Amino acid sequence: MKIAYCAAAAAAALIATAAASAASAQDVSFNAAVTSDYVFRGVSQTDEEPAIQLGVDVGFESGFYVGAWASNVDFGDDTDAEVDIYGGYRTEAGGFAFDFGVVGYLYVNDPSGSDYSFFEAKAAVSRAFGPVTLGGALYYSPDFFGADDNATYVEANIGYTPMDKLTISGAVGYQYLDVSDDYAAWNLGAAYSITESIVIDARYHGTDVDGPLYDDRAVATLKYLF
Repeated sequence: MKIAYCAAAAAAALIATAAASAASAQDVSFNAAVTSDYVFRGVSQTDEEPAIQLGVDVGFESGFYVGAWASNVDFGDDTDAEVDIYGGYRTEAGGFAFDFGVVGYLYVNDPSGSDYSFFEAKAAVSRAFGPVTLGGALYYSPDFFGADDNATYVEANIGYTPMDKLTISGAVGYQYLDVSDDYAAWNLGAAYSITESIVIDARYHGTDVDGPLYDDRAVATLKYLF
């Protein structure tokens, strides 16, 4: 229950900060989504069942940002939800966009001793070449989810926007783990803006691991931005 209270308190504090800081923030936005399966790095987090997700993001003129995001999860135990708290700094130089940040993953009602909750440091870079954007990202955690300690995730991604409302994108990543087996993950899909606020995303995920939660799968997501 301690994690649940901490997660709820942190999310509430962040939302309150967002509201209080609206005057000085460059951008305050909220999002809500319904997805057929919550997939994280190729692995289903909801036992291949749908998820409802909510988030808030606050960006400042200085380049700093903070945010919170939550989703239901199903690990076959009492864990009810994942709450992510994150912050960082974005900047541009020489035509490249850089993003440095930290993400905390908190789990509501996770069993005692599960050691699910963890945090990662992130460094990402991207560059646009007309309608094509190429990028890469590195994530590191000293105490990863569950039994693993040190963990590193590296990813290369690409996005192509042939028209204002459509973006085709894909990513290939590799998760390095110190206890569990390392594995590769990838996804390919397209996002279409039905309106300025409503986006639908259809995506195919896969890994090089055999197992029901790692199997290749198609996922549909409907997101509302406000």
